[in-house]
Amino acid sequence: MQSRTPPGADPGPIRAELDSRLSAELASVVAGARRRAVRDGDRQIDTAHLLHSLLETDPEVRAVFENGAQVVRLLGYLVQRSIGYGLQWQGTVEDSGAVPVVGSVQEAGWSPAALSAMDVALERAESREDPRALGMDLLAGLTADPECRAVEVLGRAGVDVEMLLQRVEAGCRQYASGGHGFAGGHSSGR
Repeated sequence: MQSRTPPGADPGPIRAELDSRLSAELASVVAGARRRAVRDGDRQIDTAHLLHSLLETDPEVRAVFENGAQVVRLLGYLVQRSIGYGLQWQGTVEDSGAVPVVGSVQEAGWSPAALSAMDVALERAESREDPRALGMDLLAGLTADPECRAVEVLGRAGVDVEMLLQRVEAGCRQYASGGHGFAGGHSSGR
């Protein structure tokens, strides 16, 4: 029987180490992105896979978007990935070169841009002395590279990435000051 896992998409030797540095929710996001990459026949998990899984899995991440319609529009673009939008990505490696890969995450089967986003997420957790990165950390990492696929999808869906990042940072400040989770967006004032 032939493996459905495309070359380069196997989980890699240090998956347990990476998983130990992620919250349970974020580990679920990564597992969902991995399944999506395999199902789509992609060689690597890219930033669009991570964004898709993050939106489906993490209610705090969905809350920082302007409104529910924006999330639905985003998911619509991401669902179309394998049937139209995003076909130009099939069989290509995502590496915008805009953000250098630092390399603390050495996971096989990840695009360079996805590795950079995960590195940012892990660094953000460390900076607030949290042993595990959260979904909001990954969302901040995804928006750090203006040339990555996730940011392209956000732009096509009409998301103001700078405004989104401001809402992420505001939520992170509330979390760090002892709030019960991240502060959601849903602001209509643009």
